[in-house]
Amino acid sequence: MSMMSDLFASGVFVDAVLIVLVLEALAVIGYWLWKKRGIAPADFLPGMCSGALMLLALRAVLAGSAAIVPIICLMAAGAAHLIDVRRRWRS
Repeated sequence: MSMMSDLFASGVFVDAVLIVLVLEALAVIGYWLWKKRGIAPADFLPGMCSGALMLLALRAVLAGSAAIVPIICLMAAGAAHLIDVRRRWRS
């Protein structure tokens, strides 16, 4: 296998993306708390949680976990997505 294939197959790439995602969330929340400017956490956290849960589902599959783990992660991601859509829906 190539080096890139190994990174994807081992889950290292997914772990790196999850770390960046958490750092981004902390930075946005910290800036919001500090300056009260930018994106309010309630406006971006549901979408970010949905993405993180999908990444966790992928990581669980790559780690060879039981099928229930990615299923639960994807169901939770769907719920977070619905929360996000509901917040943005305009009548």
